[in-house]
Amino acid sequence: MSFDIAVTGPAAEAVARVVPTLVADGVASGIMTQNGSLWGPDAESEATKRLGWVEAVAISQTLVPGILELRDALRDRGVDHIVLGGMGGSSLAPEVITKTAGVELTVLDATAPGQVLAALGDRLSTTAVVISSKSGSTVETDSQKRVYEHAFRSAGIDPVERIVIVTDPGSPLDESARSDGYAVFNADPNVGGRYSALTAFGLVPSGLAGVDIEALLDEAGSVSLQLALDNDENPGLVLAAAIAGTSPLKDKLGIVSDGTHIVGFGDWVEQLIAESTGKDGRGLLPVVLEIDAPEIGASIPDLQIVRLVESRKETEEVADGEIEISGTLGAQILVWEFATAVAGRLLGINPFDQPDVESAKIATRGLLDARPEATEPLFVEDGIEVRGTASASSSVRTAVDELLAQLGPDGYVAIQAYVDRTALPELAELRSVIAARTGRPVTFGWGPRFLHSTGQFHKGGPAVGVFLQITATETVDLDIPERPFTFGQLIAAQAAGDASVLVDHGRPVVTLTLTDGAASATTLSRILA
Repeated sequence: MSFDIAVTGPAAEAVARVVPTLVADGVASGIMTQNGSLWGPDAESEATKRLGWVEAVAISQTLVPGILELRDALRDRGVDHIVLGGMGGSSLAPEVITKTAGVELTVLDATAPGQVLAALGDRLSTTAVVISSKSGSTVETDSQKRVYEHAFRSAGIDPVERIVIVTDPGSPLDESARSDGYAVFNADPNVGGRYSALTAFGLVPSGLAGVDIEALLDEAGSVSLQLALDNDENPGLVLAAAIAGTSPLKDKLGIVSDGTHIVGFGDWVEQLIAESTGKDGRGLLPVVLEIDAPEIGASIPDLQIVRLVESRKETEEVADGEIEISGTLGAQILVWEFATAVAGRLLGINPFDQPDVESAKIATRGLLDARPEATEPLFVEDGIEVRGTASASSSVRTAVDELLAQLGPDGYVAIQAYVDRTALPELAELRSVIAARTGRPVTFGWGPRFLHSTGQFHKGGPAVGVFLQITATETVDLDIPERPFTFGQLIAAQAAGDASVLVDHGRPVVTLTLTDGAASATTLSRILA
C-alpha cells in the first residue's frame, strides 16, 4: 500500500466516533464529485470553485510532455540550474518534491536582499528561472522576475529564453508573459494555491529540475480510488478524524519526520493545514518538530504528535497517543489535501479561503507607499534593538520573558525571522530553546514565506499566540527594476506590516532587530539560552 496510518489514544477514539458519521454523510464521494455544499452555505460558493485538486492527477498528466520537452531543450542549451521564484504552496511543494528526489532546486521564496543577491550570483549563465504566482500579482514573485530579467539582460542573455511562467489562465502575469513571448504553463484555476502540489505549480519547477514527475503522479493516483470510497478504511477520512475530531480538540499538531525518505514534508503540510483551518477563531496549528524536540517528551494536553515513518508493520506498536503514517510522497500529498478539506468540515470552517492573508499585504503596500521613518527602539542592548509590547527599561531577556509570560495554558509561541536565512540559519535553533523554556508548542517561520502559510492562522485562528519577531539591519540592498522601493525596503515593510496587523488583532508582539548580523544573532542565542 502506498499510504498507511495507525492511531492510538484520543486519535483512535476520534476515528471510531467520527468516521462512521462521515461515511454516512457521503463526505468522501461528495468531495470527489466536487460538491461544494459539504462545508455549509456560507462556504459553498468558494468551495465549489476550489475542488479541482481532486482531478489533479488526471489533468496534470497532460502537462508532463511539455515540461519534459522544455527540460530537454534547456539542457541542450547548457542550462542545468533551476531557480524557483514563488511563495507559499508555489514554493513549498516543489521544495519537498525535489529534496525528496535528491534533485537540486534553488528556491527563492525570500525578499532579503542578501539572499536575492546570492541567488543572482549563482551560475547565472546556466540558470533558468521559474516564476510561479497563482494570482499573477504577488509582489515577491513580481520583484524576483524583474530582478532576474535585469540580470539576464546585463549578462547578454535574452530573459525570454531563461524565464518560465506558471500562473492561472487570464491572470495579469499570464497576459503580460504571453505578450512578451515567455514560455507559460497554466494551472487549473479551480485549485487553490496550497492544494496545488500536483498541478503545474508543483510539477513545472520539479520536472525542469529533473524529478520523475510521472512517478509522482502515479503515486498519488494509487490512493485516488480509496479516497473516493465512503467506508471506514478511507485513509483521508481516518486522518481527518484523527487530527480534527479529538474531544477535547488537540488543536496543535506536532509533525515529526522519524526516518522517512520524504524531506521537508512538515513545512509543506504546515502551510496546507494552518492556512486552510486557521479562521473564525478556530483551527489546527502544525508545529514542525525535530525527532528530539522538547515537546515530544513533555506532557502538553493539546498537542497531537503525528509521526511520519518510512514504513510500518501491522505488528509494530504505535506510541501511546500518537498518529503514525507512512507512504510515498505523491500519496501523502493527496491524502493530506483530502484530510485537510474534511478537517475543515469537522471544525465548521471553510478550508478554501484565506481571509486574513490579505491584511498583511495591505499593510505592506501602505508602508511601501508612505515609507515612514522607522520607529525608535524602546532600547538597545548589545546591538539588538527592541520594539513592541515590552517595557522601556527592560533588557532583551526581560522583554522576551514579559512576552512569554502572556502565554496561556493553551497558547503557543511563533518566532518569525525576517532575515537572510542563508546567512543566519542558526536562528532556527531558537525554536527548541523557547520550547524548552515554556513547555508549550513553538513554531518558527522565515519571513516573508510564512505569511503565505501560518500567517493566516496567526490572525484568524485562536487568539492564544504570542509573537517574537526577528529582523535585521540590512548591510546590502538591491533595487527592484521599475519599482520605487528596494528589496530591503520591501522586507522591512513586510515585517512592520505584519506586526501592525497582529497588534490590531490584539496579539502580543516583540520585535528584535539584529544590527550586527551574525554577531547579534550569536548574542541573542546566548541571552535567550
